[in-house]
Amino acid sequence: MLDVNAIDLHYGAAQALRAVSLKAEPGKVTCVLGRNGVGKTSLLNALAGQEPVTRGTISWQGEDVTALTPPERARRGIAYVPQGREIFPLLTVEENLRTGYAPLRRDEHTIPDDVFSLFPALRDMLRRRGGDLSGGQQQQLAIGRALVMRPRLLLLDEPTEGIQPSIIKDIGRAISYLRSLDKIAIVLVEQYLDFARKLGDHFAVMDRGAIVYSCDRDKLDEGALRRAMAI
Repeated sequence: MLDVNAIDLHYGAAQALRAVSLKAEPGKVTCVLGRNGVGKTSLLNALAGQEPVTRGTISWQGEDVTALTPPERARRGIAYVPQGREIFPLLTVEENLRTGYAPLRRDEHTIPDDVFSLFPALRDMLRRRGGDLSGGQQQQLAIGRALVMRPRLLLLDEPTEGIQPSIIKDIGRAISYLRSLDKIAIVLVEQYLDFARKLGDHFAVMDRGAIVYSCDRDKLDEGALRRAMAI
């Protein structure tokens, strides 16, 4: 389980996160919602180790990982698909996928079958450069690269942003499948409420660096959720 306890994050004098607490469990999707600029990406950067927190703790599977570097967190099964995808445009699709080998033991250096069953178009594009793919295909590639790492915690930053509807459906099906395995905890940052509502088990709305509304699916008050997102 991921247990985030009252973390703060600063960029110089500017405070990006304010006492944020969050949980994520295997087989569940925790959705983090909110407008642009409220701290959602800063939260994922903190969870992935990209930015150091200035207060609070981050625990993963019972271990305090607050001070660990991104590679150390990756070796513990934490995979991050950042906003903008950040694939390597000059590498082929296959080479991009193989960059996911970095935190793995040598005997794990294979591309899991799930990558191609979830995103079959990637199999037909293995020799194409990543930069030649459409935005939606690059998003599939970025998620596929994360899955190569055999993650136990998957962090997704707005995977539907700028993506055509058909690929949004593919990504939704992929998240649903990964949740059904009951092995992976998923934190999904999303602005597209309908997409998040279909997938989420837990919901948290952020504003000005803090969580202003949270609930489980069975207690979801959609009116309260929408009001919180409109703050």
